[in-house]
Amino acid sequence: MHTIKPANIEVTSAASAQEALRAEPVALSEPTPAINDYMAARLDRFDLPKNLREAIGYALLAGGKRGRPVLLVQCCRAVGGEAEAALPAAMAIELIHSFSLVHDDLPAMDNDDLRRGKPTVHKKFGEAMGILVGDAMMSLAFQILSPPEVSMDLVGPLARELAQGTTAMIAGQVYDTLGGFTPDETDASRLNLIHRNKTGALIRSACRMGAIVGRADEGALDGITRYGEAVGLIFQIVDDLLDIEQTVEHTGKRTNKDAQAGKLTYPAVHGAPASRARIEDLRQVAQAAIEPLGAKAAALAELCDFLAVRTK
Repeated sequence: MHTIKPANIEVTSAASAQEALRAEPVALSEPTPAINDYMAARLDRFDLPKNLREAIGYALLAGGKRGRPVLLVQCCRAVGGEAEAALPAAMAIELIHSFSLVHDDLPAMDNDDLRRGKPTVHKKFGEAMGILVGDAMMSLAFQILSPPEVSMDLVGPLARELAQGTTAMIAGQVYDTLGGFTPDETDASRLNLIHRNKTGALIRSACRMGAIVGRADEGALDGITRYGEAVGLIFQIVDDLLDIEQTVEHTGKRTNKDAQAGKLTYPAVHGAPASRARIEDLRQVAQAAIEPLGAKAAALAELCDFLAVRTK
């Protein structure tokens, strides 16, 4: 298993900063091998049917930026915790994220054939297995948040945080696909409700879970929470822009699907220029939230800047 070493964050010149930010940052790439190794080894230890384990491995281990588990690990570090102690929680958050993708891709939902440049789970293994893979990943996420992987005093807070984020994510998906809004809500308020739940809530939970593993004090946890809320919304607004601006070949998934489905997105409601301005406002909020953490939060600052300008 890889040992996670502290990232060496370099400051770029103003002239090259924008281009450098678009490259994969050290703060993202450096913890990823250890996260992937831990997930692969831990998945092998679950008592599962061979075909279910294969399908879960296909969904969980086949690529992806690992944004949520990396944020969790780096938030743990930012409050003074050890990265290795965060790996079980990092796997738990990635299991929930992967479960949501598998179910989102199903014919009854977004009916997607491509994910991370590969056939979606239901296309490769069948619709029934796609449903069961998602179900299993949700339960495994909570199973791993238990001793000996996690200290007993952290089990309750971590499980509660993950449950809240998961429930909010599902609620956001309902708002996005099935409605349920009150009649007096505007498109802007509906969009905010969708994004803060569907995408933002799980990113917020990832950040808070990292801080919990790192045993953050109240002030540090508050700063990490505000950071997580801001980068969660950044992530979704950027996703909305990528859906209309990038190609299938570049992103590895179907694009322009939100517009075709008539869904509420930031560019559709506010326009692309206002969406980019909102991203910059949120970036400044996130950076200010972690400023009191000092040099230990350098990786979080780098991740925030990258998420604001990513192209896939």
